[in-house]
Amino acid sequence: MIVIPAIDLKDGRCVRLRQGDMAAETVYSEDIPTVARRWQEQGAEVIHVVDLNGAVDGEPRNLPQIEQVMRHVDVRVQVGGGIRNIQTVRRYLKAGVSRVVLGTAALTDRAFLEQACKEFPRRILLGLDARDGKVAIKGWTAVSDRLAVDVLKEVSGCEIGAVIYTDIARDGMLAGPNIRALQEVVDRSSFPVIASGGISKLEDLRAVQTLGPRIEGAIVGKALYDGKLDLRAAIAATATNGQDRR
Repeated sequence: MIVIPAIDLKDGRCVRLRQGDMAAETVYSEDIPTVARRWQEQGAEVIHVVDLNGAVDGEPRNLPQIEQVMRHVDVRVQVGGGIRNIQTVRRYLKAGVSRVVLGTAALTDRAFLEQACKEFPRRILLGLDARDGKVAIKGWTAVSDRLAVDVLKEVSGCEIGAVIYTDIARDGMLAGPNIRALQEVVDRSSFPVIASGGISKLEDLRAVQTLGPRIEGAIVGKALYDGKLDLRAAIAATATNGQDRR
């Protein structure tokens, strides 16, 4: 299982939000390349970057900072937030991004999701952000009436690289992951699953890892920035061999 540090961008700065609330932010740095290099130096194989402004506005808002990250690290970078058309997908992948995350667009524009997966097979990640099992959209500012597990069934025919499942109630709260919800997603998903939300200690990572080989990775944010979790120790504690790491 891969431990994936997150860099959440808002107004050009590295921040963390509480339960996705754009007004409840903690600013950690304005030097985004330095943050990315720190995670690379501590052993990260993949860095997860989210354009929070883009997620709300529906188009990239922190592209200069993301491009800086691409110039300053050698590890794979996956990007989400505000990717609502094929032109933006192409732009990010051409810039060197390894995979892109589609959330709102994957739910509201099935033709776009299918086109992106066909043009870039397994380089598209499906972002399922849920509150009480129902999928949130538009930067978590709205909750749909669709269950995450139903969406998984609907997109099973697409060549998606992995599903990122985030429990919004746990995100930024350091309260531990929602293992029951993750188990349900793992059981229903035909794709690898990346866990996100609430992970704050090694025991949380080990609990996620016990869900089986379909778990590709776990995204960690606030716990790393607050010093509650050491990235090197987390990587060592969850190191496995033989997994597909495309």
